[in-house]
Amino acid sequence: FQRSTSDWGYDGDLVEDDDKVGLYSYKVQSTITSRLANTMIQAKMVNNARRPQPIVFDVQVPKGAFIDNFTMDINGITFTSHIREKSEARKMYAQAKAKGKAAGIVRSNSLDMENFQTEVNVPPGMRIQFQLHYHEMIRRKLSSYEHIISVKPGRLAKHLEVDVRIIEPQGLRYVHVPNSLGDHFNGITTISKGEKKAHVSFKPTMDQQRKCPKCSSTAVDGNFVVQYDVNRETTGGELEIFNGYFIHFFAPENLDPLPKNILFVIDVSGSMWGLKMKQTIEAMKAILSELRAADQFSLIDFNHNVRCWRDNLVSATPAQVEDAKKYIQTIHPNGGTNINEALLRATFILNEAKSLGMLDPNSVSMIVLVSDGDPTVGELKLTTIQKNVKQSIKDEFSLFCLGIGFDVDYDFLQRIATDNRGMAHRIFGNQETSLQMKNFYNQVSTPLLRNIQFNYPRESVSDVTQSSFHNYFGGSEIVVAGKVDTENLQHLQSIVTATAANAELTLETLRDVEELDPFMKKDKYADPDFTRKLWAYLTVNQMMAERNAAPTAALKRNITKSILQMSLDHHIVTPFTAMLIENADKDEIMLADQPKDPRKGCCPGSLGLTPNAPNNNRGIPAWANATAVPVSFMPEQRSPPVSSLSINRVDNDPHFIIHLPKSQRNICFNINSEPGKILNLVSDPGTGVVVNGQLVGAKKAENKKLNTYFGKIGFYFQKKGLKVEISTEKITLKDGSYAITLSWADTGHIIRKQLLISVKRESNVTITVGKEMSFMVLLHRVWKKHPVNVDFLGIYIPPENQLSPAAHGLIGQFVSEPEVSIHHQTPGQAPEKPQAIMEVKGNKFTVTRGVQKDYRTDRVLGTDVLCWFVHNSGKGFIDGHYRDYLVPHLYSFMKKP
Repeated sequence: FQRSTSDWGYDGDLVEDDDKVGLYSYKVQSTITSRLANTMIQAKMVNNARRPQPIVFDVQVPKGAFIDNFTMDINGITFTSHIREKSEARKMYAQAKAKGKAAGIVRSNSLDMENFQTEVNVPPGMRIQFQLHYHEMIRRKLSSYEHIISVKPGRLAKHLEVDVRIIEPQGLRYVHVPNSLGDHFNGITTISKGEKKAHVSFKPTMDQQRKCPKCSSTAVDGNFVVQYDVNRETTGGELEIFNGYFIHFFAPENLDPLPKNILFVIDVSGSMWGLKMKQTIEAMKAILSELRAADQFSLIDFNHNVRCWRDNLVSATPAQVEDAKKYIQTIHPNGGTNINEALLRATFILNEAKSLGMLDPNSVSMIVLVSDGDPTVGELKLTTIQKNVKQSIKDEFSLFCLGIGFDVDYDFLQRIATDNRGMAHRIFGNQETSLQMKNFYNQVSTPLLRNIQFNYPRESVSDVTQSSFHNYFGGSEIVVAGKVDTENLQHLQSIVTATAANAELTLETLRDVEELDPFMKKDKYADPDFTRKLWAYLTVNQMMAERNAAPTAALKRNITKSILQMSLDHHIVTPFTAMLIENADKDEIMLADQPKDPRKGCCPGSLGLTPNAPNNNRGIPAWANATAVPVSFMPEQRSPPVSSLSINRVDNDPHFIIHLPKSQRNICFNINSEPGKILNLVSDPGTGVVVNGQLVGAKKAENKKLNTYFGKIGFYFQKKGLKVEISTEKITLKDGSYAITLSWADTGHIIRKQLLISVKRESNVTITVGKEMSFMVLLHRVWKKHPVNVDFLGIYIPPENQLSPAAHGLIGQFVSEPEVSIHHQTPGQAPEKPQAIMEVKGNKFTVTRGVQKDYRTDRVLGTDVLCWFVHNSGKGFIDGHYRDYLVPHLYSFMKKP
């Protein structure tokens, strides 16, 4: 089956990394036909090492795009793809895996992209070619279509090319390519534009790809962006009819804006501290300045509490706008996140204003939510929040969501916005946060039409995606598609009715059925199937939204069947299908799978990223599976260790247990802080390791005290550039823009840069970094309907971890064990709780003998651990005050107290 590399014209002039893998070519070809973009990404690689080794194909596909084909060629052995119903595909994959004939492909969430990754073990001297195809509809925003292609070859390519062709029958107004890959590539992109066609080419030489003249690494690492717009001659839109389908593009211009009633709901929890809050305030001041005199508005800011600048809508007069700006300037982020109550308060204000007749009948009402995290206070279940908001909005107005940062559950924001006639957008907390917020607001700030109805002749048109839309905003576009009976139809007429400022509009559009045929058939690059693909794309997305809002299980099942059939008929990967990749003999098989819940990982069995991934126990440190040793109350004797390897641990609400190996003592203390606060556990600038925990509150206080627990734990391995976030819902590994997520329902492994994450279903996560250090996080589940308790996490850190002398934090400071003296033991109020005097770090205070719990071997009852308890949040035992260990972000280093 072998073919020589001369098939590629390979002449040996490749730049190889230390792994001896050469990238011969990296090619991206994209053709846009009437807003439908078909994109192909191809990589040709060779293993020039003297041993077999894995070669990775890792590309990013825009969220919302449909993958429709993947092929792979390994030295002449070709793998092709087929779409199957998901359970059938998983069954076939599992059967092949059981025979040792399978390897996994993982699709995982990564910012606004989705990773498509496969890893293949390639023998020495052999070549491999990967080729991925996907298609998407290009949406119009701010009067421009923007096509984004991820170009991240990962190494220097002998041949690198991005080729984009645009075919738009309406005619092109302009084509622009911003310098999104950086100044390094100024002048390399070429653009040739005709009346209805354009060609964009980016072909840097190998020397132009280098980060510096002598560098062997590539500077090509980012998004290649093409922006354009089309000509518009009629206010009723453009009808395109081809091969039995029609597409109606509707984007009227030169209309007066409608007045709007807008409520800004701003997250001011502790995680918004610092640059995010500063830039949010800056953006909000600019946005408030853009409100029109006819608009009404108000502000709500929330953490664990909800506050209103005004309890009702007010007119956007200069005085009110200035007062709102002053109010925003006084915001200081702290505390937890109560999204449910904040949104319900906003909907109450709008509903009350409507019932009192305070809203202009021609106005548009909306809520704009700005948040950077998951709920930590009040209602925590996302599906319940979504249901509450839907019931309160009642399809009367729109909800737009802006997610800030890497920690936000963007999929939830998308669902809740789509469910309420809105949309969501995500920004990543960098220097352009303020600009991105203003751009998002500009997309929804100019409503031009409301209550839009599209009417087509019933005798000639069927399967229309959607016939009514709530609002049309300036600079955007509404797209409707359907099937047509071209045999009995010479002309297709559409009538659009809508409410504009001070008027009811009726717009007519007439299109000759045959008009597109000559133009499309003459162009060899045009996709002759673009109308069918656009119709299928829009229809599947519409059915997904309908399924999400289905009020009954029976209706949801029926919609699911329709989505599945559409997916199979049109050969696309959706949440209900999977792609099987097989060789000709069908004895090697791979699986490309998209989870139904985007926050969860891929199918069970495909999470081991290489064929020789570790088994459930390999690579997991012995202490993580420790066996408990009985302990007894023995005054003045040293505390026996909990296991053969003693542990520093934080669990429950939260209880710290510090094991001092030299003196064989366990010292305990609690931290009593507020929901939403983030505590630093380990901060080591020497090794570049950070461990932080974010607190979540109980559902309500008991005995006037609100218990707090760790609801989220973040690990930052600075020297590897890796971040790990563990919550009670999921486990996420982040490497720059790459991310992979597992849920607690999975058992599997993630390996990245010699860091191993091992997940045991609904039990624990172990993180192992070579032989230097390891950590375990335990999951504690509670009864969902418990009136008080919530799910939480515990963390266990062995003192043998090789942290540097510079390590600090609530646990990290004890890398250097302090001298501890405990004396003058006296009986306590309870016989089993004697008291004594502790002297440590120059401090002298009273401690109490007691018992805490280790939950590694028994997550329900725990194992008793005998310890000396330090009161007042560890005061005197830890350096400084516990507030000195509060940090602004989940991955922040702390400053020593």
